[in-house]
Amino acid sequence: MIAVNPMDSASVLAAFGALGVLVVIFAESGLLVVGFFLPGDTLLFPAGVLCAGSAQQPPRLALWQVLLCGAVGAVAGGQVGYLIGQHGGRALLARSSGGRVKHATARAERLLARYGYGKALVIGRFVPLLRTVLHPVAGALGVPVRRFTLWQTVGGVLWSQTLVLAGYTLGASVPHIDDYLLPLVAVVVVLSLLPLLPELRRARRERRNSSD
Repeated sequence: MIAVNPMDSASVLAAFGALGVLVVIFAESGLLVVGFFLPGDTLLFPAGVLCAGSAQQPPRLALWQVLLCGAVGAVAGGQVGYLIGQHGGRALLARSSGGRVKHATARAERLLARYGYGKALVIGRFVPLLRTVLHPVAGALGVPVRRFTLWQTVGGVLWSQTLVLAGYTLGASVPHIDDYLLPLVAVVVVLSLLPLLPELRRARRERRNSSD
């Protein structure tokens, strides 16, 4: 029996391949609480790397399958997240009492107010933690379903395909790059956290101003 750690991208890919990409990305794209702990960027990028073969080794995953599963998981997860927020509303978000959920919910509301539905739903896909709660928040705030579906689809497809193809390009260009998946995942984690830096600086300024 294969032991699978759903928070470990290498474990998920080894056990389930492209199907694991679909399931994890679906959950990470809209299932509150659970989605916070699942890999997103750090699953799609290594999956792309494993789609690239070499003269010595054939591809471990089929690129078209990973691209399809990534897109379907992202879009379907976003829609389910919207429905959760639409029917559960703010009461559901309030019951998710973890500090990370509350913080991400507040950021999602600010993003939607600042950039509008279209830009917010596309930009939010590329920000860890935020993309998990953004879709339920959009449902709770009553974002029109047609506009939500259009822009979350654009964001989900763009995000998933970009990361998979970036991994595939690197895997096809650098021999034996799949031997270094763990360091690559660490780099992806660092890069994915960069969009959070302006928010952290803003929060620090607010705390400093409130203490003066």
